[in-house]
Amino acid sequence: MRNYHITTVWGIPIRVNISLLVFLPVLAWLIGSGAQIEFYAGIVGGLAGTELDLVRLQAGTTPWLVGTLAAVGLFVSVTLHELGHAWAAMRYDLEVESITLWILGGLASFKQMPREWNREFWIAVAGPITSVAVGAVCYAGVLALPASATVTLFVVGWLAVTNVLLAVFNMVPAFPMDGGRVLRALLARNRPYASATRIAARIGTAFAVLFAVFGALTFSPLLILLALFIYAAATGESRTVALSDLLDGLTVGDVARPVALTVEADASIEDLVDRMFADRSSEFTVTENGEVIGVVTIEDFRALSKAEREADTVADLMETDLPRMAADSPAFDALVELDTARASAALIEGPDGVHVVTRADFASAMEMRRLVGTSGPF
Repeated sequence: MRNYHITTVWGIPIRVNISLLVFLPVLAWLIGSGAQIEFYAGIVGGLAGTELDLVRLQAGTTPWLVGTLAAVGLFVSVTLHELGHAWAAMRYDLEVESITLWILGGLASFKQMPREWNREFWIAVAGPITSVAVGAVCYAGVLALPASATVTLFVVGWLAVTNVLLAVFNMVPAFPMDGGRVLRALLARNRPYASATRIAARIGTAFAVLFAVFGALTFSPLLILLALFIYAAATGESRTVALSDLLDGLTVGDVARPVALTVEADASIEDLVDRMFADRSSEFTVTENGEVIGVVTIEDFRALSKAEREADTVADLMETDLPRMAADSPAFDALVELDTARASAALIEGPDGVHVVTRADFASAMEMRRLVGTSGPF
């Protein structure tokens, strides 16, 4: 879904997802509903040591004003929470790519997560600590505001309570929430990072199931959406770490294979099919004047109609928009780039010429690593 850039803090782009823009009016209505105002008015009144004027809070369009201010204040608080993570990451010289606000809160995207347990621990807890600090500042505001400032007092008091609840909820050990990352960091103190991730991910998926069941019983779509997010993110993180471990220490040049089977770009489709049968290969590197310019596979051929097969050449069929990478690039980074580009292969430029790497090459390398247990290149 589309994101909109709203500002930049410390060089970090702050973006708002369209899901949040759609949800904000709903959230404002939910907060400003009579039951919510009545419930929180008692809590805020207790914090302020005074009784809030419910009639004034619920009169006319005031509930909409209260709900809108509280909803916007909540996502300002979420932004500060994510900036807490970002500040801690930057203290360790880690690059923060962006912060995105969406329907379930905020996401700080890091170029690379640290594997040192202490770094991940402090980056993870920095967000909840920031939320508690924001809650404390809001509480100080509640004590400083006059009792006559009913609307402001309610909104600031609501934010004080909500920020503390935000910190507490984020510390639930449901990986990849903050509490789950803290759990992984503590597990990684005395076990391999991949093993710690698997354990934290399993606990995260267990919480996802609990959230889904509770969300279904209470008819809470947001809780069900959160459960789906936790499940997908936990399993995805576990898979990513496992792949990273299997490719650790390898460059893409170690994984890539030399260009052995080639076909000229101006060859006919009929020539290509003959070559596929003769060489028993479903994939060829395409060359033009001795230079590698693309890749063609049997899947590309299958997508052609009969008329196209008779009229087209390999140049019409091949995939040309392939990523180009240096041979000394880390293998895992190359796999991520290949997936991001949604390409079937990548061209690897090294001192001994251009090689080709496909997902099958990565799969073979990881399977060899898993079977042999070696930590070095092949």
